[in-house]
Amino acid sequence: MSVNIDRRVVTPGNDEFVEQAWQLKEQINQQEDVLKQRRGFFTDAYRRSTVHCYALDNELVGFAAVRRDGYILFLAVSPAHRGEGLGKRLVARVADDHETITCHARTSNENALQFYEHLGFEIKRRIDNYYEDSGDAYYLKLGSGDGIADRISDLMRR
Repeated sequence: MSVNIDRRVVTPGNDEFVEQAWQLKEQINQQEDVLKQRRGFFTDAYRRSTVHCYALDNELVGFAAVRRDGYILFLAVSPAHRGEGLGKRLVARVADDHETITCHARTSNENALQFYEHLGFEIKRRIDNYYEDSGDAYYLKLGSGDGIADRISDLMRR
């Protein structure tokens, strides 16, 4: 039996999945001590973003909220669905629309850093006290205008 996960795109100004996205983010925060944004910040950023979503039986299992410039504000995959390629597929969706993709990741978030580095993101700089709780971040970048979609496509075939 195969599992069919639906892909949806939530356009800016739309609240679809915002509550489920908040709950998923909070679940990950509690388990992994990452994704520590306040609810107001999260909700506002979500509403201003294009959000690529994966849902199973209308339950959100992964999402990427992306600004118009290709900056990933939030990327989250349910712990129960990690290792299924959803994170890669989300980044690939972002790559379809942008020549470069950027994001920040906590210097202490080894899972995120390994994930991004596996996809070919490069650490461009470290920013001390980046987060509201004084946590440090790395600024990461993928692509320089040419070949980003091809690189992500190659990863998806692996």
